[in-house]
Amino acid sequence: MAPSRASTRLAATLRRTVQQSQQLPLQLRQLPSSVALRRSYHSYDHPSPPGDFNTAEQAILSAAYQHVPEHGFTAQALSLGARDAGYLDISTNLLPEGPFSLIRYHLITKREALEPRSKEIFSPSGEEASAAPSQVAEKVERLTWERLLSNQEVNHRWQEALAVMAQPSHIPASLRELALLSDEIIHLSGDKSVDPSWYTKRGSLSMIYASSELFMTNDRSPGYGETRAFLQRRLDETNKMGGALGNVAQWVGFTAAAGVNVLRSKGVRI
Repeated sequence: MAPSRASTRLAATLRRTVQQSQQLPLQLRQLPSSVALRRSYHSYDHPSPPGDFNTAEQAILSAAYQHVPEHGFTAQALSLGARDAGYLDISTNLLPEGPFSLIRYHLITKREALEPRSKEIFSPSGEEASAAPSQVAEKVERLTWERLLSNQEVNHRWQEALAVMAQPSHIPASLRELALLSDEIIHLSGDKSVDPSWYTKRGSLSMIYASSELFMTNDRSPGYGETRAFLQRRLDETNKMGGALGNVAQWVGFTAAAGVNVLRSKGVRI
């Protein structure tokens, strides 16, 4: 097909698409930001996508999160949060995923807090500097540790959260957030490589973070020192680990096993 004919056909297709979209009902053309497509990788040329929660959801979840240390990631914490935020208890129906919405709130807010925290630790002036491989590895370890430390207030509730995350309907979203966290840590550490190791680095870090997080739920050492030693050992072993697919499969195994153990401890016959 000649280039001119291809261009003509493409233009005609685009015109038909625009005309069809204009015939859709207004409410379908003006989709809410909550269903907008989101990138699962960092872009240096485009602004960040809209937030994950609307105003009402943010208010309820922010208030409910204060009750997690006492009540866990539960419907009760959501109801108390709704009251604190000035909503009726029934307003928690705005969160169709129930307690998992509260878990996602924790995962997202703690991930987003890493960027300002990294500037405090590595670059007080806010200026980005290229890092040598050894510096990247040190930053990856430090940022991963900082993210683990942000679980301190809810660490005694985290195995219960893992049980919820292990439910089949929640595994895809949990994996996606784990992937976003790994991407964020590597990005903030100054690693801008785009070779095939892009996938294995993120896959390995996902596995290391998930296993360290699970280890931390049983760590009673001062300042979670044993968890940090575990994290450092696993990072040193990354060159011996498998590819990203294998690591993600191991994460599913870790999370599912933890979830089953928690449910059994609650008397559920599995």
